[in-house]
Amino acid sequence: MDSRLAAVLVFVASGSVLVLEILAGRLLAPYVGVSLETFTAVIGVVLAGIAIGTWLGGWLADRRNPRALLPVALTLGGAAAIASIPIIRALGPSADGSRPPTIIVLAALAFFFPSALLSAVTPLIVKLQLRTVDHTGRVVGRLSALGTVGALVGVFGTGFILVSQFPTTPVVLGLGSALVLTGVVLWWAAAGGRAFGSTVAAGAIVAVLAAGATVLASSPCEVETAYFCASVRTDPARPSGRVLVLDDLRHAYVDLDDPTYLDFPYIQLLGDVVNALGEPGEGIDAVHVGGGGFTMPRYVEATRPGSDNVVFELDPGVVELAEDELGLQLGPQLRVRTGDTRRHVSALPAESADLVIGDAFGGRAVPWHLATREFVGEISRVLRDDGVFAQNVIDQPPLRFLGAVVATLQNVFEHVAVIGPPERLDGTAGGNTIVIASDAPLPLDRVRAEIAARGDDDIVVSDDPALTTLIGDSPVLRDDFAPVDQLLT
Repeated sequence: MDSRLAAVLVFVASGSVLVLEILAGRLLAPYVGVSLETFTAVIGVVLAGIAIGTWLGGWLADRRNPRALLPVALTLGGAAAIASIPIIRALGPSADGSRPPTIIVLAALAFFFPSALLSAVTPLIVKLQLRTVDHTGRVVGRLSALGTVGALVGVFGTGFILVSQFPTTPVVLGLGSALVLTGVVLWWAAAGGRAFGSTVAAGAIVAVLAAGATVLASSPCEVETAYFCASVRTDPARPSGRVLVLDDLRHAYVDLDDPTYLDFPYIQLLGDVVNALGEPGEGIDAVHVGGGGFTMPRYVEATRPGSDNVVFELDPGVVELAEDELGLQLGPQLRVRTGDTRRHVSALPAESADLVIGDAFGGRAVPWHLATREFVGEISRVLRDDGVFAQNVIDQPPLRFLGAVVATLQNVFEHVAVIGPPERLDGTAGGNTIVIASDAPLPLDRVRAEIAARGDDDIVVSDDPALTTLIGDSPVLRDDFAPVDQLLT
């Protein structure tokens, strides 16, 4: 085989594996969410595929004609890449994203075979390039380096270009189709090595069928942003109600006609905190960590005229979707800054906010760098003396992450309280709770009055013994130690 063609094939095959690895998380996210477990499963499955494929490719290269096997590996690898989409869409709805074994199995069914088949390409080509043992080191080193360069191009090209410019499905379909076409052309051009014709043809047929199944299996995404599979659904019980779904979670509820309507229970608790601040109806300066459906910024704007709201939202696509379908209207008193929240918060003036609401999530977890003592210290710097930080926390029994959040806030603020349903705070049920903190005494009596006025049974826990019990052995989260996903699992 010509050395230039060999170099291109190794480069493309290795790069394709890494393109699939980056996109795998996005394909899985609508069904199992975005978490450390998801990415661990993807990386582990792809590495297993690379290991098995490389070993098996080398073993076969010593026993069969590698020129004849090469088109098979490329064609079947491309077909398997395309098939990963209908496999996920067929099995994903029944997957339990809270169980790591389920995530691993789903990832393995979708991505092990394309990773293994494409990883077999390099040892097959190494065999074709070796003319004498005197050049073994040079040949293997050159092809290994080219494979690594291909992988790097696949990683950076996908992460920085493809994901931001194109939906995931057509990228996978295009990649798989190109691999299948390359395999068919190599088979046709392989004079004296044109074996396994039926296998190559079967791979091409599988690719066509998988592409057809992808078209028939509707995508769960209405819009695919740079970070999320997003959709907006109408509430059948409330014509003006809209639900924002990001990946596999209902992230926000918005009433297009009534910004004061709060549907989710945890959002109602955040509304109680807003209502308890200062004089009723008085304007406040509020910072919102996470935009989502922009329910709380619109609520503050409607209930406290003259308020100043600045929202930090990672994903510009979510902002566009909120403007297009969720009634978001930006202006001088409601501004959005996109990008990483931590960088934006560090640029805020000291003592410039009355309220900071933390409601940013990557799947079910608060992004770890937005949960640490160092970040909370920045929040404290930004708040005025009587300012309040309200953090939305999702956790499951035994509430280790909630305990860590409380411990971290106590490490920075003088006063901390937790608000939520009794069964959630006693550790018998999971879900959302609100943790509030301030250096000034918290307006807990007013919060309780707001809860009572709604007729709910949520309780406020603020005494030291109860908080100590809730914290248990949970650690204070720090920049160098914030095992958020592990505490949640």
